[in-house]
Amino acid sequence: MQGTMLYGPRDVRFEERPDPAIIEPTDAIIRLSATCVCGSDLWPYRGVDPVTQPIPMGHEYVGIVEEVGSAVRNIKPGQFVVGSFFASDNTCEICRAGYQSSCIHRQPGAPTGAQAEYARIPLADGTLVATPGLPPTDLIPSLLAASDVLGTGWFGAVAAEAGPGKTVAVVGDGAVGLLAVLAAKQLGAERIIAMSRHESRQRLAWEFGATDIVTERGDEGAAKIKELTGGLGAHSVVEAVGTQESMMQAIRSTRPGGHVGFVGVLHDVEIPGEEFFFSHVHLHGGPAPVRRFLPELIDLIWSRKINPGKVFDLTMPLEQVAEGYRAMDERRAIKALLRP
Repeated sequence: MQGTMLYGPRDVRFEERPDPAIIEPTDAIIRLSATCVCGSDLWPYRGVDPVTQPIPMGHEYVGIVEEVGSAVRNIKPGQFVVGSFFASDNTCEICRAGYQSSCIHRQPGAPTGAQAEYARIPLADGTLVATPGLPPTDLIPSLLAASDVLGTGWFGAVAAEAGPGKTVAVVGDGAVGLLAVLAAKQLGAERIIAMSRHESRQRLAWEFGATDIVTERGDEGAAKIKELTGGLGAHSVVEAVGTQESMMQAIRSTRPGGHVGFVGVLHDVEIPGEEFFFSHVHLHGGPAPVRRFLPELIDLIWSRKINPGKVFDLTMPLEQVAEGYRAMDERRAIKALLRP
């Protein structure tokens, strides 16, 4: 098969790779119907995360089950499935508490190599969720979004305790931030403030349920949130970037007793202890347990109550994956969908 490899900063190649095979009896092999480039892929692409050897890329995927291992009981060949970017058994005590991305049998970084024609999915019974049937073509982008960015944005909103009567602010206008806006709307938030400087992303934020747009960043952005909330700050803030500035913007935008849900992959973030101590802000997040939310999200998509696939504003053949990376790196695209 052919798949995507990252050799170093801005060196993406689409090349021949070995066909995946069943290794463990709990594995499944799927034929990808769609995959995509993730914002977190840009960290190694830009050289922020070091690349010491060529690595297979891609962890967002939907597709048809081709083969399953001898121990797989619930997932069957021929099913259309959506999976999480963390492999988990979905049965251990941590999974049952809703934190499948910390499953005691988890495989961080697995599945990998999903920007390809086929992928091996470990712990298939726990990781994959089958749709009610083969989806119509127009639902595939939204189902693909559920495998990471929708589930991650949803977790950010849940971790921030977004809900009825709450004012929610979202720091970050990438796919995760925009879908955190959608999640906050679905969770019943009264007011949703999207923090964005980009007109195309602002339009999508409005469509997903934003009631206000704030263009300021950093301390100015936090001050604007305070101004819009009677000097108090938002009840709930989703941090969807992962930088020092975005984290402090999120904390400083939150009222005492409020909640920050952080789902941006953190890079060199240091929270001043004394400021945090006196803020009375709750802080919760980490790698999103997407598997917790997949059944609900698939149902919302299948019944056409939400359309998260709108975050894909660039669609191209899989062999043009390098251009998908460039477009996202240069902010010419929110999110690039790749069709094998």
